[in-house]
Order: sequence, then structure tokens, then C-alpha cells
Amino acid sequence: MSMLTLCAILLQGAFSLQAEPWVVYEGDSGPGKGKHILFIASDHEYRGEESCPAIARILAKRYGFKCTVLFGQTSEGFIKPGSSIIPGIDAIDDADMLFLFMRFLHPDDAWMAKFEGYLDRGGPLLGLRTTTHAFNGIKGKYAKYNYNTSGDFVGGFGRQILGETWNPALGAGHYGSNHKYATSMHVVPGQASHPVMRGVKDMHAMAGAYSAVPMPGSTILAKNQVLSSMEVGAKPLENKPPQPAAWVKTYQSKSGKEGRVFCSTQGASEDILSEGVRRMIVNATLWCMGMEKEIEADADVSFVGPYNPSTFSFNPSITDAKPSDIRGWDTAILKNKD
Repeated sequence: MSMLTLCAILLQGAFSLQAEPWVVYEGDSGPGKGKHILFIASDHEYRGEESCPAIARILAKRYGFKCTVLFGQTSEGFIKPGSSIIPGIDAIDDADMLFLFMRFLHPDDAWMAKFEGYLDRGGPLLGLRTTTHAFNGIKGKYAKYNYNTSGDFVGGFGRQILGETWNPALGAGHYGSNHKYATSMHVVPGQASHPVMRGVKDMHAMAGAYSAVPMPGSTILAKNQVLSSMEVGAKPLENKPPQPAAWVKTYQSKSGKEGRVFCSTQGASEDILSEGVRRMIVNATLWCMGMEKEIEADADVSFVGPYNPSTFSFNPSITDAKPSDIRGWDTAILKNKD
């Protein structure tokens, strides 16, 4: 092979790597080696574009999984939280697990066909925070997935698959003043032995609490407590009794297989600064995949690389970042505006 040909191949490979509008973290070894987790991050407020790659790095580096992270984007390829343009959905074809942080999305039919195909085969999945109302405004064939669907698929994807949707009139909405009161979470008595709760304690979430009434058949693992301020250790508000904040359930797929599900009403970018919250999410990912034997109470769930999350807001913290900006283990997640 000539030097010119070799250079051309290397340049082509470099160009292809740069062109991919997603990020992949590939683990070297661990119980997850050979298994693929697909993350989809696109919500308007709670910085799922920060939470998802941070958790993906932990699962790849500490457990050996291959973790692919897809982002809502502009047509130019910049990360745009809440966008329904989410390149890379073909990766769902060989995904062993879905990890979702979405809100009010309306992808096109081709995208939704891929997503529905995963549900039809009964794949495990995890949804954080606003994923209970992941879809809105979808027309036609896949409209049933909208959060406000009525009839046989009431509550859409959120209610029917994750176990809850967004409907304040029925007890599913904000609980306490968001941005004013933080949230502590506590393991439900009797659930401390559940694999998802193994080693979990002292959960503090900066995002405000939600109220929730999970679907019958759900097992509530943790409840929230509205605090009197944003400070760790703040006193609880007496007029806000605990509400379900994390639960597991299964759903029945067209294939006949039952898919395992974990859902939490927390998980914002600053929530996962709490080791307890982070450990619960990592444990839940393993449980969803039937890997509860690999859950260790003292497993390392520390961040991989810099993680200095921005405070959740409807104002985007990034406008000029691309997935390529956070490739590797040592890049900062994500670039914040000055």
C-alpha cells in the first residue's frame, strides 16, 4: 500500500468520525462487555444532554458497556435540547437497552417506526424526569404515543410503558415550587433489599419534586420529600407528604416478551451530583437488563472526566456544541455559554 493511499484512508476515517452526529463510549472490560445501551437525550429544560453522556461514561468505563448517545439537534448538527431531529436512531436495531431523557417530541414516522420496533420486541428501558411526557404533537399512525392520548392507550407512551404521564388534574405534575424547593428521596420501607436500591442512600435532587400515581402493577422503590430550600439537608415541608419518585414495572410487548422498566421523576443534570441518585440510576440500568447479580453496593459510580453541570432552565446552556465535542473520557460535559 502506498503512503498516498494510506493517508487517504486515514483522512477518510477521520472525516467519518467527525461527521457522526452522535457519540459512542466503548468500554474495555466488565460485566457489560458485548452489550449496547442506546441513550436518547432531548428535553427542553432539565439538561438531559448533560445527564445522559455523564451516566453513559460511567456505564462504559466502569462496567464495560458500549454506550451510544443520541441528541436532539439543529439541521446544522448542533445540539438543541428539545429538538425532534435526533440522528442515529438506526443504532436501536442492536441495542440491548434504551436509556431515555425526552420531552414533548414529535419525530417523523420513520424514526417512530424504529422506536416502536424496539418496544415490539420487549426491550428493557429506563426513563428519567420528563420522559413520562416524551411525545406530543405526533400525527397519524404513531399519535397514540403522545402524552395526552385517551382511549385504549390512555396517557400514551409515558403512562402505558413507563407507568406515568403528565396530567396535573390526575395527580401527575409539579409538587412544590420548582427552582425554589429541592427534593430529597428516600427508599420505601421494605424495598431496601431490591437490587435497584442496593447501596443507595442520601439522595438529594436539585430539581423540584413531581407528584405521580404509577400504573397498577408498578413497584414503588423510592418516594420524594419536598424541602424548604435548595440546600442539602434542608427541612421538609410539612404540608407535602411523600410522593412516588422511582418505580419499576414491566410491559407486555407484541413479541410476547415482558420488558423491564425503571422510571424516576428525577435525574436532571444537577440531580446526579448526588451519589445516591447516580447509584440508583446505574443500578436500575443493570436491573432492567436482568443483570442484578452484577449490582454491588459499593461499586464505583464516580464521574468519568469533568462534569460541571449547568442549572436546569428553559434557556439553553449550549448553542454551539456538537456531539464530537464530548468524545472520549476527558472532555467536559458540555460547553457552557460564557
